Formats: sequence, C-alpha cells, structure tokens
Amino acid sequence: MVHDRTYDSIVIGAGHAGTEAALAIARAGYQVLFITMNLDSICQMSCNPAIGGLAKGHVVREIDALGGEMGLAIDHTAVQFRMLNKSKGPAVWAPRAQADKKEYVHYMKRTVEHEANVDLKQDQAVEILVRDGRAIGVRTLMGAEYHAQTVIITTGTFMRGLIHVGDVNYPGGRGGDPPSLGLSDSLKKLGFEVVRFKTGTPCRLREKSINFSVCEKQPGDQNPEPFSFRTEKLNLEQMPCWLTYTNEKTHEIIRKNLHRSPLYTGRIEGIGPRYCPSIEDKVVKFADKKRHQIYLEPEGRDTEEFYVNGLSTSLPQDIQIEMVHTIKGLENAELMRFGYAIEYDCMPPTQLKHSLETKRVENLFFAGQVNCTSGYEEAAAQGLMAGLNVIRKLKGKEPFVLDRSEAYIGVLIDDLVTCGTNEPYRLFTSRAEFRLLLRQDNADERLMKYGHEFGLISYEVHTKHVAHRHKVAEEIEKLRKTKVENTTLDKMLRRSECNLKSFSDNGLYSSVFDEVTSRKIEWDIKYEGYIKRQLADVEKFKKWEKRKIPGSLQYSDIPSLSREATEKLSKIRPESIGQASRIPGVSSCDVSILQVYLAKLARVSPR
Repeated sequence: MVHDRTYDSIVIGAGHAGTEAALAIARAGYQVLFITMNLDSICQMSCNPAIGGLAKGHVVREIDALGGEMGLAIDHTAVQFRMLNKSKGPAVWAPRAQADKKEYVHYMKRTVEHEANVDLKQDQAVEILVRDGRAIGVRTLMGAEYHAQTVIITTGTFMRGLIHVGDVNYPGGRGGDPPSLGLSDSLKKLGFEVVRFKTGTPCRLREKSINFSVCEKQPGDQNPEPFSFRTEKLNLEQMPCWLTYTNEKTHEIIRKNLHRSPLYTGRIEGIGPRYCPSIEDKVVKFADKKRHQIYLEPEGRDTEEFYVNGLSTSLPQDIQIEMVHTIKGLENAELMRFGYAIEYDCMPPTQLKHSLETKRVENLFFAGQVNCTSGYEEAAAQGLMAGLNVIRKLKGKEPFVLDRSEAYIGVLIDDLVTCGTNEPYRLFTSRAEFRLLLRQDNADERLMKYGHEFGLISYEVHTKHVAHRHKVAEEIEKLRKTKVENTTLDKMLRRSECNLKSFSDNGLYSSVFDEVTSRKIEWDIKYEGYIKRQLADVEKFKKWEKRKIPGSLQYSDIPSLSREATEKLSKIRPESIGQASRIPGVSSCDVSILQVYLAKLARVSPR
C-alpha cells in the first residue's frame, strides 16, 4: 500500500538518536513520520541506567543548549546526580545521573506523543526507496510505502542483531526485542559498506538478595546540579549506588571457562568496544589486576533490579551465576536477567558528510550507533545534528556543522567522518584539542544561540540567558576594578589559595550569584591566560578549515602525493585542508603538496 501523504522527513528507529532527530524536525514546523518496532521502547536504556559521565556529560549539556530533550528528560527522571572529576581541573568536570529507566522511557514517549507534527507508527522499515540518487521514502515489513523529502536511519544495534549467551545464540535487537531484518541488505544494494560490530551488557540482580552492608556506599551530591540549563530546580530524593570488587576466585572461574565464551571461541565476528570491555576481556588483557570495580546501580524507584556495571559478559548462564556469587556482597545474589553479547550491522561513518548526510545517496542521513559509535549521549547528539541538518536541507540552506573548537559534538562528528573507526567509538575529553574552552558549564554560552536560531530554544529562555551573561560580564569587570592593598580582586583570584568564597568570608566581596555561576566566574578569571592561548590556537585552526578543497578534485592527478594519501583523500574527500590534515595516513608532507597544487590551480583557473 502506497500512502498518498508525503512527509518532510521519515525517521527510522526510536532510540536516543531517532527521538532527538524527530523532535527537532517537528518542533521546527515540519511533518515527521517516526517509525519504531515497539512503541513502548522509545529511548529504552538497553544497557546502563545512566546519562552523562566523562565527556558524555559535556555532550548532554551541548544537546540541551541546542534545544534537544535529553537533559530535560534526565532532570525529570533521575534518582541520583553526581559531578565527576571534581578533584581535577574544570575542563574535565563531568555531570552524571542515574536514571529511573522506565520513567525515562515514559517521559520520552509522552513527549513524542504530545508533539503535534510527529506521526508515530509501529512498523519495521525494510527498504530505502531511492530515485535518481535521492532517498524518497521507505517500504516497511507490513507492506506500506511511505514517501518523504528526507530519511534518517537510527537503528542502533537492531540491524541483523544476533544475541549470544554461551553457546546459545538467537536473533535479537536487544534482550526481549526482535532484530531488524532487510534494511542492511537494502543499504548494501545501494552500494554502502556495512561492517559487523559487537557490544554487551551485564546481568541484573534482585535488590533484596544483595548484602549492601559489605559494599561501599556511593551517595549522590549534596547539592545536585541539573543537566538542563532550562531546569531551575531539582526536586528528588536521591538513591545510592554501591561499590564492590571482583577477586582472584572470580577471575579463576572466568579463565577456566573461556572455552565457553563466544567471544573467545570465534562465534562472535563483530569487533567490540575497547573502552567498555567484557569481564572476560578485562581478566585476559589485564591479567596483573587482582580485582576490578563493580558498581551496583538501581534501575529505578519501583523495581528491585540492580544493574551490575563492570560485569558485562556473554558467558553461559551457569558460569554467570557462579562468577557473581564469588563477589563480596553478591554471595547470595539472585540473577533476574543474564548478561549477553550482541552483534549487529553498522555503517562506516567515512561514508558521511559532516552534516551526517550520506555521500552516496542525497537526502539520506545516518545517526547514532549505526555510525559505529557507542553510548546514549553520542547517539542523541548525532540524532539532533542530523535533525538540524534536515531542517537546513528543507529550507534550502547550507549544512549546520559544529567544528572542533565549538563543541564536543563537533569533535565527535569530525572524528567519525574524517578518521572513521575500527571499533565502537566512544568520546573522551582527551579527544578535544580545545577542551578548556569546551567546559560542561559553558555549553549554553557556546551553543544556545544556535538552538534559538532553529526555534528550539524559546525567546524567553534565550533572553534570560543573554541577560545572565551580561550580568556575569559586569561582575568580572567589577572584580577587575576593585582594589585591595593596591591589587585588584581578579589578580588575587588567580592565586591557587584564593576563591570567591574566601573573599566573601573576609568581607572583600559579595556576590548575587548562585554557587554554580560564582564558580564559573572564578574559572573564567583563573584560567584567563590559558583560555587566551587556546583562542589563539583556534584562530590558526580556523584558517586551515577555511581553506576549502573542490569536491571534484582528482587526487590521482596530483604529482608526488603518496599512494596512501591518494587513496585516503579519494575515499574521505575532505572539505578543507584542515580536515585533510586529520586523516590517518595523510602526512604533513602530503598536506603541503596538496596546498601547493591547490594554489597552482587557483592561479591558472579562469576568472
């Protein structure tokens, strides 16, 4: 059946990427068909029940500043908030929150259902419809054919998903859900490269079977900070997490049963995440470690399930039980769900432009774990950016691209489309060259103007934000002008032992701002010299980014360019000299040759 209605966009998959994409496009006034295999699993937390963390927390703040939903969702549904890395410098402070995972799903489902421009359908897309090199719609498992101006694929781990527990394997997109079949074959027929990756999840335990008295309590922050710049106050009773450890007995059981792990018997073909390895991997690769941390995290207020963070595994069920019972506090633990590994199809992201539109098929976008990434936050960021670029596409405007100096989201996407990845990609603060400028506390300053331009941040919120920034600037200027014993307060504040609270306690200064804003003022002054140096580096970076490369350039025509550089440049087709310089295998010598060639072309080209 061919539907006679044409949508502005079709979004396939209702995970964190798909939901952000659909909401952004719809809130900009466009009609969206949102297809998911299960209406009750919108933004399901398939793995850990948490949002944020190192670098990921920065990304959530950036999503929020751009007008996305994730920050608001976790503020409404969290059971615990913590600011990580507070003993370190401000660039790596990172917010993290434990979620009530069922309430998070309910919140997102309500939000999507209440969005007037979203047409929500439970079905399965099996084929992308293409005409004259452009995506025009999808065909579904139920035989329906829908047409649209743009299509976004956000299928997560569902494409040809295969679940492994010991020597048992069965098709599934995650535990309890069927896989998506047909879509990856459709993409292969269109000429896309498809690879096989793997991820996993740990078991879940019954709360009343855990002996918490011998575990280390991990409470939330006394004065928790919300994720969203639009959340004025948090109202919640926080729940604790708990810390315990594996031991030599645990490790011995794992070593003795590696022959029963599909990861080590060759039954799993996919490449797994280096930075979130299974417990089998940790025991083998870090054989000198006598113990590994295990975090026990509540999955919600109205459930007894506890997530066992750090114990991801695909070992058989009997070995999982034996292994868990060797851990302190878990000697009598009841396993409610067993851990498993999952293999799935995904698309190497070097097939994308920075807008997340595919190079091969116009009006077709990929976002989320299908782009070889891991993590809810990375997925949501890509979904939002794909949605914003669909809006630009529908308006006939240039793509919306954040560069590496503007946002962690810019770092994420540039890493993916420029360098690709041979394992599930995870974002870290160390990946950002300008991380002192990209703090979690200033994401609103960096990005809220864009959210407002897209109509996703209201006039009232944006006006309040601008007024607050002006007040902060006035306060910093006041500190520069106030002298104490011939020294201005801003110079005194640069001393390691000084802070605004000490000034206030000594009657030197009084502030009208809250703790969070006062801390930001302090950071801006203390790190002013470093920030100026990074801003100078940003100017150099932007000069390279402005040196554009013609899309039609034939790299094989460039004399003296190395063979590897020719192959890599021809495949990635960088948009600028800056991007070309970041491609693995392209040397500084290759970049110089490229610049000389482009300069020569510019001199001989007709005006």
